[in-house]
Amino acid sequence: MKVKVNRHAVKVMNQMLSKANEGELLRVYITEHHGNHAHYDLKLDQQTEFDEVVISDKEIPILLDTREKEFLDGVWIQYFHLPQPGFVIYNPAKEHHHH
Repeated sequence: MKVKVNRHAVKVMNQMLSKANEGELLRVYITEHHGNHAHYDLKLDQQTEFDEVVISDKEIPILLDTREKEFLDGVWIQYFHLPQPGFVIYNPAKEHHHH
């Protein structure tokens, strides 16, 4: 599986990882999906037996649940400062509905 991250997201993600408990990594997960699109979010979490640790294009390790490969493979994590600071996560291979 693959994950792409923009440069603004790298900085924020590294800050999150610096506050992680031992053994925690960042996880992209699906909050809901319907039809051919999903809504995503990001959190610190422990690896489970169903996870793959994917190294993003910017060298950030990300946990992805292999049972949700259809929606998680190829996600793009972006962070924007405007209009409000926050992550935008979507999969360009799917319809463009994002968190």
